[in-house]
Amino acid sequence: MQFSKAKTDFLEYLEIEQNRSQKTIANYDHYLTRLVDFAGDISVADINPELIRKWRLWLNRLGSNTSDELSALTLNYHLIALRSFLKFCAKRDINAISADKIELARTRRKKVTFLNEDELASLFAQPKINTIIGLRDRAILELLFASGLRVSELVGLDRGHINLKRREFMVRGKGQKDRLVFVSQSAADWLERYLAKRTDNAKPLFIRYSGTKKVDLSGNYQRLTARSIQRMIARYALLAGITKHVSPHTMRLSFGTDLLMNGADLRTVQVMLGHSNISTTQIYTHITDPHLKSAYEKYHHK
Repeated sequence: MQFSKAKTDFLEYLEIEQNRSQKTIANYDHYLTRLVDFAGDISVADINPELIRKWRLWLNRLGSNTSDELSALTLNYHLIALRSFLKFCAKRDINAISADKIELARTRRKKVTFLNEDELASLFAQPKINTIIGLRDRAILELLFASGLRVSELVGLDRGHINLKRREFMVRGKGQKDRLVFVSQSAADWLERYLAKRTDNAKPLFIRYSGTKKVDLSGNYQRLTARSIQRMIARYALLAGITKHVSPHTMRLSFGTDLLMNGADLRTVQVMLGHSNISTTQIYTHITDPHLKSAYEKYHHK
């Protein structure tokens, strides 16, 4: 079978049988199309270790918009997509190399950045809460830290999703998995203040108030984008004098770190963050290493 035909069948399989998100399907399509860019529309049976080796070398020299070469992590995304494709081929009895033959590149663990209590307080103090935009931004900052939401999950929220009295709601995260999310009283209070100030009937929880695309053709306010929130947080971090790179993911890391530092176990943090594998959550143990000495002093027999 030709690769392009098998790829189309694989993407349809992801959509229909695996119920993967459109973004995930688009990413897999992008990564696998790069194999076609390199080797042409070859037969699936022609994918062998030597072809994969040369493809990896080609990818490594391909570069991106910001770098002369792809990172090891980005390279691995291509290989993971190919692995998944080959596993699909095995299920459908399509003659192909075993997915186990593909080894991922070694990657360095990213340095994890989180905000301490003083930095968070300074960040929260930056929005001008006498304006609707400032109230919205303060509510966003509070909610991100209180819930550990991914920015993609945050921008997808509608007004009716959050129960501010119960201070909890369900969110659909990666892999189309639902999880329960809790909201602190402080975040709930700021959300209430923001919503009380709104005079529109727009469905999204967080909407745009500036720019040429703030309303659609029907005159309804548009939903904030993930990129808008990234820029907003970076700007407030700069105003707060925080020298670290601060992003929505930094808020999520700060949420997980705060839980661990206050006694939550790793399994609880895994569930609250929606990690499918606890190895992903284990990066937080490196963050809390400074607490090891205090634990040693407290519990070690002198």
